[in-house]
Amino acid sequence: MRSTQHFEPEIYSEEATFNIPFINSCSMNTTHPTIANGKICYVELPSNDPKASSEFYKQIFGWNIRTRGDGATSFDDGVGEVSGAWVKGRKAAAEVGMVVYIMVDNIEDAINSIEKHGGKIVQPLGMDAPELTARFADLDGNIFGLYQEPIK
Repeated sequence: MRSTQHFEPEIYSEEATFNIPFINSCSMNTTHPTIANGKICYVELPSNDPKASSEFYKQIFGWNIRTRGDGATSFDDGVGEVSGAWVKGRKAAAEVGMVVYIMVDNIEDAINSIEKHGGKIVQPLGMDAPELTARFADLDGNIFGLYQEPIK
């Protein structure tokens, strides 16, 4: 991370929290995000147009979009556990290497919404059967996976 801020834990009563002012919990989450060693907590997404990218993720996944104090467009995921920001000047993650999967309630609806909002499906549903997964490229070409819990 390029930030010069220090992530030193501060103790409030018996629980440790981190003093990270640019990461806020999602308004949909009535509790604080989980603070634990090893938790993935922040993601920087390359984008040439953060405003368009933020709208894409908001419409498809219900992410909470906000503006940080420094003016950067940032987000909290749909459950308030992962935050991040769109950053200009970086190459999109357009090749399959490390793939981050976004959990969805209905993968077919998510695929339709991605295509409706300008994204592209780069690995269709069914390629990882019996798992319910697919992969998509967002407006900037970043590749992410979709994952739906198995239907019981």
